Amino acid sequence: MTKLKMHTPDLVADNIEWVAARFPGCITESRNDKGEVVRAVDFDLLRQELSPEIVEGPQERYHLNWPGKREALLAANAPIAKTLRPCREESVDFDTTQNLFIEGDNLDALKLLQETYLNKVKMIYIDPPYNTGRDFVYRDSFSESVGDYRERSGETSDEGERLVANTEANGRFHSTWLSMLWPRLRLARNLLVDGGIVCISIDERELARLLMVCDEVFGHGSLTAVFTWVTKTAPKGVPPLNMVVTNHEYIVCYSKGDFRFSGRPRTTDAFANPDNDPRGLWKADNIKSTLATAKTFTFTDPDTGHSYTNKWAYSPDTIQQMISEGKILFPRTPDGMPRQKKFMSEYKNENVPIVTSLGVFHTETATNRLKEVFGGHKYFDFPKPVELVRYLVEQCTDSHTGDIVVDLFAGSATTGQAVMEANASDGGSRKFLLIQLDESLSLPENDGELELSTIAEVGKERLRRFQRDDGQLLEEVPSPSRGFRVLQVDSSNMKDVYYRPDEATPALLGGHVDNIKDDRTDEDLLFQVLLDWGVDLSLPIAKEQLRGKPVYFVDTNALAACFAAAIDEAFVKDLAARKPLRAVFRDAGYGSDDVKINVEQIFKQLSPGTEVKTL
Repeated sequence: MTKLKMHTPDLVADNIEWVAARFPGCITESRNDKGEVVRAVDFDLLRQELSPEIVEGPQERYHLNWPGKREALLAANAPIAKTLRPCREESVDFDTTQNLFIEGDNLDALKLLQETYLNKVKMIYIDPPYNTGRDFVYRDSFSESVGDYRERSGETSDEGERLVANTEANGRFHSTWLSMLWPRLRLARNLLVDGGIVCISIDERELARLLMVCDEVFGHGSLTAVFTWVTKTAPKGVPPLNMVVTNHEYIVCYSKGDFRFSGRPRTTDAFANPDNDPRGLWKADNIKSTLATAKTFTFTDPDTGHSYTNKWAYSPDTIQQMISEGKILFPRTPDGMPRQKKFMSEYKNENVPIVTSLGVFHTETATNRLKEVFGGHKYFDFPKPVELVRYLVEQCTDSHTGDIVVDLFAGSATTGQAVMEANASDGGSRKFLLIQLDESLSLPENDGELELSTIAEVGKERLRRFQRDDGQLLEEVPSPSRGFRVLQVDSSNMKDVYYRPDEATPALLGGHVDNIKDDRTDEDLLFQVLLDWGVDLSLPIAKEQLRGKPVYFVDTNALAACFAAAIDEAFVKDLAARKPLRAVFRDAGYGSDDVKINVEQIFKQLSPGTEVKTL
């Protein structure tokens, strides 16, 4: 039942609708005095539409612009005072796995990963919220200075909340969606290796805008492919408007530098060797040229004397050479067309190209399979099919070079399962890094059996169940490719006085002899050190006792960290004898000022290659 409006007509809105019906290109988006995105009229363009002469106005240039773009740039560039805290109880094979699951806002996570994973990621898969007006998007706070942004982004209060419903009304606009995606793409590009690729799932609503924003972020010549895939083969229902049922989606791929897909393995299906040619399998292939510039000439069958005139794909000398080598297949009748023997061994590439139509990957099947994983509970409406993402992973990565696959909107962790399945299939060593906001589930709650309340919890539980239920499948996969290490985006481990020493007073300093927050563990400090030093967060970690004090060794000797108190020179000498590449201690952990002063000298004598820092 429709409610009464209880107000007079909005004549401005009616007029804008009138203009839109007659001059749709003159309709744009802008912000009103409340900062809300609204429909508006480009009056300069409308004046030109109504004038027979060129109307003076802003200088024209080709660019993509929208309300909030400058603020989105601020969001991408502004620093944050945050860290990643390890969560062992949520992880699987924490000490040995090379896979990561980061729980938190992906914009914050990308900023934290900039130094550690700069130019190290081979593939990024993005399945962002579609701009449908029914799902959720990230809304970042832009109307503030860099200083305000830094301070706010270090807090965990409600002011830091960035997730709001993308209402049906707001879903008509593109600006909010672009402002969400653009800074994340800019930061994601920094992580790609030269020759890396980003694959973005999208539907037709924002395909055009996505191509434009990716042209700006990655460069116009970086578009590698636009794939389509069929989501359903038996559409249900009748569309009320245009009698068209959409049954496909897109995957937009942009590369950083030169990139090639793996292609499909070449099979012997099209080849045979009926004449037992010692050169092996062959197939009959065309030698007629389709180029308008090709020259027309005649050559003769030496056995029958029949001549054949046409535009050929090879030069006369090459054709004669092929005839002498028995590579030309002459027809039985004069009106036939000569062909060539194309031997399988002559193909330089063992794979054949793929096509942009990837085929059918039923979303309904993916939904049902995910329900089976959770005992019939439905947590997602349309999860991406594992087979689809696995196909992309296998096309975009090398199986045995430890390629890293990143998913910025991990959702139900389809990408993590796809990477593990690919490794199980070819014995690969790919690693995944998933990022997912701890967003509350918008679907109806389950009956309490699983007690999963956020999307991140569903993703983690799916990976656990996959590894448990498909344990036999993963038996042959090396242990570093199994499991996952959970890290959570949180406020910095350092007290506020660490970041704003100019605000410190003598009274304040008296209570801050230690600059570390009281609720932080040694492992929390370790991962902040790894971030600050740019050390791979997925390296194996071992904890040992040295002179009764706990020491963390990352990848044997990549880094040694001790955050214990009362460190003496004997301990420092023993640690220096291990010759780690890096060593770090807690600033308040030295037993005396003399030890603090002598640490660097001890390492210079016993391990001059070690870089020493204090937290």
